Amino acid sequence: MKQFTFSAALILSVATIAAAETATERLTASADVFQEIMGTPDKGIPQDLLAKAQCVIIVPGLKKGAFVVGGQYGRGFAECRHADGYGWGPPGAVRVEGGSFGFQIGGSSTDVVMLVMNKRGMQKLLGDKFTLGADASVAAGPVGRTADADTDARMNAEILAWSRAKGLFAGISLSGATLRNDADVNAELYGRKIDNKEVLGGAVEPPAAAQALRAELDKYSMRK
Repeated sequence: MKQFTFSAALILSVATIAAAETATERLTASADVFQEIMGTPDKGIPQDLLAKAQCVIIVPGLKKGAFVVGGQYGRGFAECRHADGYGWGPPGAVRVEGGSFGFQIGGSSTDVVMLVMNKRGMQKLLGDKFTLGADASVAAGPVGRTADADTDARMNAEILAWSRAKGLFAGISLSGATLRNDADVNAELYGRKIDNKEVLGGAVEPPAAAQALRAELDKYSMRK
């Protein structure tokens, strides 16, 4: 019981640390993470997958918060393509909670990137919350410019996921983690509490703080 209580307290402490960051700082961190990952194409996310993705989710510095009971907590942003398939809309704030990674790469902080590959996955993202691996299928994404992106996993999974910690970048399984709207951060960005169905649907103008992230997405994920 004491071990469980300690683990719960540790999860709460990393949640408090994540909450202390401002939305603008987290948007900047998200842009930096994406730029750094894609700056090494032989070890990054295949660009043909980026070109096909409906949405991108970036969670910089997701914290591992338990020794005995697996647990994670992180805040980040989702961006979806405009209805015409070109360019990116405003960022919607998300939280990732719980679950144990299928590929533990060590360290107390891990950057996570997810690609939502089809309309089914996008519909899950527009809801209030969903569980990865249960409500939406998720698979470890292939790495590198020459990686075989046309795998059964890519063809069938609604979401592909990658992680980076201690300089190592790899595909990751996130089954069991919950992804939900972060209304408090959306309120910070847009001046009122607003859910991601409205944000990702393009009902609001992107904040100036999102310009760097949207520029990076445009640079590496333009459709031909």
